[in-house]
Parts: sequence; structure tokens; C-alpha cells
Amino acid sequence: MTPDQIALVRSSWPIAAANADALTSEFYERLFEIDPASALLFTGVDMGAQRKKVAQALAVVVAALDDPDRLLGALGSLAKRHVGYGVKDHHFATVGEALLGALASSLPGQFTSELRDAWAEAYAIVASVMQRAIARHALDSVQPAESFLPSSVDGG
Repeated sequence: MTPDQIALVRSSWPIAAANADALTSEFYERLFEIDPASALLFTGVDMGAQRKKVAQALAVVVAALDDPDRLLGALGSLAKRHVGYGVKDHHFATVGEALLGALASSLPGQFTSELRDAWAEAYAIVASVMQRAIARHALDSVQPAESFLPSSVDGG
């Protein structure tokens, strides 16, 4: 992200965050409209608490856009939790689409193409880091091939 894009995202965030519940409600409404199956990931979830978590995560991302170590740490932890929720690679595209749509609704008249591109770039970073962390977690969870060999083959 360019410094100008970071500045655009940061300058728009306080306005969107001022009505975070409306933003996150719109986000989930759009997400479930775009990808109805994603609603299954939230079965039994307190959506009020979930909306607060999303707003908090967005605030952390906005604050850390120019601090790669902080951003990577926060997103890596978030990604590991999302593995357990059943999040798959394809969910990232619909989440991005829903987020940009919700931001456009939350920032009427202010969501210019430049601002949209800045938020899209910020989300692309988030999605990329999380997807890599999820893939790394999946690889770490796979047992080494030799553990699948019968004991007569591996010498034991």
C-alpha cells in the first residue's frame, strides 16, 4: 500500500467506525446474500458479539497498516482461529466484496474510487496474509509421510 492509500483508509475509518454496528450489520447482510452457505459458519454465534469483533479487527488492521510486524502478528493469530471456524480460501473473495459494499454504504458520498481502491488494497493484504497463514497451519498439521509407513517398512 502506498502512504496515500494508508492515509485514505485511516481518514475514512473514524467515520465508518462511528457507526460500527451498522457497518458490520451491513457487512454480514451482504456476505450472507453473496454467499448464503457462509451463514453456516455462524450457526450458534452471538452475532452482536461477532460484529464487535469484526469492528475491533478492522480497527487493528487500520492502525497497523504501516507496521508490518504488528499487522502480520495480528493477522496470523486471527487466521489460526479462522481455521477452526471452517474458513476456506474461497471465503476471502466474498468477504472482500461484502466489506467494500458495507463501507460504501457507511461512507455515502465519500467512497470515491480512490478510497475504494485503498480499502481494496488493505483488504487484499489482509486476505493474502491470512490465506498464507491458513495454508501454513494446514501444512504444519499434516503428519510426515514416514509416519504413514507400516512398521516393517520404516524399520520399526
